[in-house]
Amino acid sequence: MRFKGKDVLVTGGNSGIGRGIVQYLLKEGARIAFAGRDQEKGRAVEVEAKALEGDARFFPCDLSEERQVEDLIGLIGQWGRLSVVINNAGAGSRRSGIKLGDRPGARWDKMRGANLDSTYFVSSFALPLLRDSGGGAIVNISSTATLHGNWGLYCVAKAAVEALTRSLAIEGAPHGIRANCVSPGWIATETDLTTPASGSAGDWTVPPSVLGRMGTPAEIAAAVAFLASDEASFVTGQTLIADGGLSILDFTSLSLLDQRGSVLFSGMVGDTP
Repeated sequence: MRFKGKDVLVTGGNSGIGRGIVQYLLKEGARIAFAGRDQEKGRAVEVEAKALEGDARFFPCDLSEERQVEDLIGLIGQWGRLSVVINNAGAGSRRSGIKLGDRPGARWDKMRGANLDSTYFVSSFALPLLRDSGGGAIVNISSTATLHGNWGLYCVAKAAVEALTRSLAIEGAPHGIRANCVSPGWIATETDLTTPASGSAGDWTVPPSVLGRMGTPAEIAAAVAFLASDEASFVTGQTLIADGGLSILDFTSLSLLDQRGSVLFSGMVGDTP
């Protein structure tokens, strides 16, 4: 139980990857505060936590609004002694609120607010709490969209989250605060949170990873837990890519996934030509 006796804040913990992180860290003994906008989903996760015999409390908050985040962190300071912050909250193009007729500035405001501003505001207000607790860890959630221009402003905002992570690592170091980032690939967030089979490739034209499936929230939570734990005490300012190896494969080599026995360089496994 790596987080027994530790108080943890998870933003966006009421759904998807964030929900998976909450469940994973509860099993590791953490006491969790989690924040988000959807109160119905938040209360549902509280019920799940009780079923796991865990302690998790939902705090409603629009994390893109600085004043609301300041109030949230004030409440967290009264709630417990914060040791870990997981900045998971964010929104892709479909959930960012961007409309077809929005001007460039409005598009950027919405995408930046959901992804970058929320991470910046929470980290800024939480740093004094982490310092006062004797140090701790920040883990931000980015995306492998940072590697692909086809994701537009989303990839720009997430790239900024990775840059912010490095800045937080420098700022936090004198106070015993580490900051790292996890960059997920395609994750099956609307199915089972723990079983790799639930991340099946399904009807994808090409596989969503070189492992032939999507990842699960629990697999991302495991990476987050490592970076937040004392096991990663000498790791800071880094981004860990958890995408089933998809980002190492170039588009023109996708056909290799269908020929993996006979064409791989080592010749030591699989069928021989």
